[in-house]
Amino acid sequence: MDLRDYGWNEELSAQFEAYAQRGLVPARVVKQSRDLSTLVTPLGELPGKVSGKFRHETAEQADFPVVGDWVTIEPAGDNLALIHAVLPRRSAFTRKAAGETVEAQVAAANVDTVFLVSGLDGDFNLRRIERYLTTAWTSAAEPIIVLNKADLCPDLQNVLTAVEGVAPGVPVVAVSALSEDGLKDLEPFIVPRKTVALLGSSGVGKSTLINRLLGEERLPTAPMSDAAEGRGRHTTTARELVLLPGGALLIDTPGMRELQLWADEEGLDRTFDDIEKLGARCRFPDCRHDREPGCAVRAAVTAGALDPRRLESYVKLRRELSFMELKKDVKKRRQQEKAAGRRFASMVKEIKKHKPRYQ
Repeated sequence: MDLRDYGWNEELSAQFEAYAQRGLVPARVVKQSRDLSTLVTPLGELPGKVSGKFRHETAEQADFPVVGDWVTIEPAGDNLALIHAVLPRRSAFTRKAAGETVEAQVAAANVDTVFLVSGLDGDFNLRRIERYLTTAWTSAAEPIIVLNKADLCPDLQNVLTAVEGVAPGVPVVAVSALSEDGLKDLEPFIVPRKTVALLGSSGVGKSTLINRLLGEERLPTAPMSDAAEGRGRHTTTARELVLLPGGALLIDTPGMRELQLWADEEGLDRTFDDIEKLGARCRFPDCRHDREPGCAVRAAVTAGALDPRRLESYVKLRRELSFMELKKDVKKRRQQEKAAGRRFASMVKEIKKHKPRYQ
């Protein structure tokens, strides 16, 4: 199996050199399901799992292998490979893990282009597109907005204008995966040996879109679950990388009912570039565009040059990011306190061990 077909290049070869001296083999994760990975390797396709040492030394779940990762492996017999390390990621699409835990969850790694897929049906939402864009810009991959189910949209041109208004400078492509209308417009972004990840809410038609690009019904799909609202049913349960006939690589991911941000200020600023430019004209450099005098952003809303709902979305996402940063700081301090406690306990134990005993 030629790893160059899966994106292997000179940069990766240089990163792998030290591992090659230890007799390890490079591989790419093409499917992930719980603790088991499916790997493409020079030896063929193999199932793989992380080594005991890797599991013991890796504290953060986000550092474990995900689809798209390049890893170093050791064939362990019984048709199994042990994963010893993950090579540095060029990009990573990351969100906050579900629940109360303050932890990142990586959906896909080493992605060149992100197709942010949104369905033009009853579940269409501009605010969700802004949220996905913020995460995409943070990932270091190039975002493309793909509006699927165009055949269900009676006012397509106005919708395209609205989407372009919340995604300045980002290509927007309308398609219908079922009828294959518009798929040729995606071809410039599907390049041999480059990786595209499809991300979006449940039921937007990602699997159907991939099947059309593959030219076969490889991934399972399901019909609409709610005809009145136009919501599709989520079918993908495991992340998977597939090789297209033209040589490009596509990653399908399970649909997300909710995308909790794990992003940075730069990603937010790029998503709301229009507001950032207006904010540069505010009287105060730290203006929050709330009640401060001389706010150029609020003046634009009053003048009708900026949609108030876009400003509301910007303020909401910025507050969400700020709150997440505070939670990260609290978690970091607690980890530092625990580490200091362990060091102190170890020191006391060592002192007691060598303390002279007097009769």
